[in-house]
Amino acid sequence: MAELLTHVLAAYILATALSWRWRSLTAPYVTVAMAGAVTPDLNRLALLLPGEHVEATLGVPVDWGAFHTLGGTAVVVAVGALLTPARHRRLVAAMLALGALSHHALDMLLFTPTGRSYAVFWPLTQYTPPTPGLYLSTDRWPALAAGGLAAVVWLLDRRREMAAEDR
Repeated sequence: MAELLTHVLAAYILATALSWRWRSLTAPYVTVAMAGAVTPDLNRLALLLPGEHVEATLGVPVDWGAFHTLGGTAVVVAVGALLTPARHRRLVAAMLALGALSHHALDMLLFTPTGRSYAVFWPLTQYTPPTPGLYLSTDRWPALAAGGLAAVVWLLDRRREMAAEDR
């Protein structure tokens, strides 16, 4: 659970910092980025609905692992953008992509026994880039660090809002 929290907090930090530069990135778009950070972990649907059961029911092969790749991210971003009104599509797509890409970036830093990450660039290539192995997905310190940084960003954001109201 700490890993999922870290991904959401990282997206919050990035999207909020970007909102300081671009005024059109309002709080709802920051929330969209945070939701986008969760989308690569849709591969965990396999715990509830194993691909074999879905295949037996629908007659179509299903591999939930595709969600945890850039190809799966592109599909989720495209579907998310298409489900929003036309005037919001670009920003929604950008924020979903920001959140999902921050998720992939953090996952590529994980320690693995092989010293290699996952095939993040699928379907373009099966290449698994080397990983620096900075932390385990079970470590709590990344969540604590992200929480501390998110608190600082939140305070800075509130301070900016209060300063803008005083003008």
